[in-house]
Amino acid sequence: MKFAAVPVRCRVAGMLFVAVAINYLDRSNLSIAAVDLAGELHLDDRRLGLIFSGFGWSYALCQIPGGWLVDRIRPRTLYAAVCGLWSLATLAQGWAGGFLALLGLRLLLGVLEAPTFPICNQLVTRWFPEHERAGAVGFYTAGQFVGLGLLTGALTFTQHWLGWRWVFFLTGGIGLMWAAIWRRYYRDPAESLRLTAAERETIRAGGGWVDGGADGQPGFSRRFCWRDLRLVLTQRPLWGLYLGQFALNAIPWFFLTWFPTYLVKARHFDFIRAGWMTSLPFLAAFAGVLCGGFCSDWLLRRGVSPTLARKAPIIGGMLLSTCVVGANFVRSPGWVVFFLALAFFGNGFASITWTLVSLMAPKRLLGLTGGVFNFIGNGASICVPIVVGFIAQSGGFAPALAFVSAIALGGALSYLFVVGPVERVPG
Repeated sequence: MKFAAVPVRCRVAGMLFVAVAINYLDRSNLSIAAVDLAGELHLDDRRLGLIFSGFGWSYALCQIPGGWLVDRIRPRTLYAAVCGLWSLATLAQGWAGGFLALLGLRLLLGVLEAPTFPICNQLVTRWFPEHERAGAVGFYTAGQFVGLGLLTGALTFTQHWLGWRWVFFLTGGIGLMWAAIWRRYYRDPAESLRLTAAERETIRAGGGWVDGGADGQPGFSRRFCWRDLRLVLTQRPLWGLYLGQFALNAIPWFFLTWFPTYLVKARHFDFIRAGWMTSLPFLAAFAGVLCGGFCSDWLLRRGVSPTLARKAPIIGGMLLSTCVVGANFVRSPGWVVFFLALAFFGNGFASITWTLVSLMAPKRLLGLTGGVFNFIGNGASICVPIVVGFIAQSGGFAPALAFVSAIALGGALSYLFVVGPVERVPG
């Protein structure tokens, strides 16, 4: 198939895939550098846990203002700006000389990455008909795991030969290049010269907002209103999504922060071997994300209700995520990685939760709802690194894995009993 024949919305999905891959490389590169970095900067597990959580504090706190920005500023401009700025913050981490400098840069990184997923969700809602959205969400979400799965080993070798600072120099440089590419090539549906009339009608007929925001309006000049925030904070179905997202994020934030340290310190892997073994759960999660998204869309095309088609993969995947605790009961390195990869596959399978935001959020408040959703969900990025650090310091990693598994079980129960039918909240 010639590139020109590829639907424009598929090219947009490809751009989102790359954007998410780079986003996650820049938030997780610290975990790769952590062992050598902690030794050089004299950081114990508790202080390292605080640095790991620094990103999460500012990232979560900036989700609501970030979601508001997404409703106000066009994604071509907003994404290019924040990607370029967070890439500079990533580069600067390579020059950090102590605890406070590194903590401050991680806080700054969280602020600048905050609008990313609300942007992605808005673009999927604009560009894709409803029956393709779970697949699109699954595809771009897979970017976070592919980048980590394929490049973790390469970054480990980079650190081995050039030092931990080059992990930040390399990932920051990649982000700067991508910011320029995004600004040069991305266009909104109403501005795209490549979008054919047939594809436009396909998107419009399937419920995509190809002509603008909710009800066909541009939707980029709305002022903040406390009444809108109160609306998205007082709906029980939305709270089911928020709490479920907190639980869904718990396992990735263990992997994004403590996983390499766990393999080296608790399982006594050598550093190079740990780098390659770290890749396997991320690749399993990549497979899970693709399977979950396309399975959900397949169920919807077969006539299954949106409630069952969207919620079943999420609930099933989160129940499978509880298998992370199985690593506590085996000694073989192969079995340890098997249980962790199985749990991360389940977590990936459940990662179509943004589809429910696009289906259930008030139409005119898609960005704000996504911001609240990500704000509460990313509370896990704050508490998981800190709690695991304190548990590991005093009791080892076994109770830490049990803690993460219990949160995943709670998330499944939230989607099962709190979310209810998949229906749009009026407003």
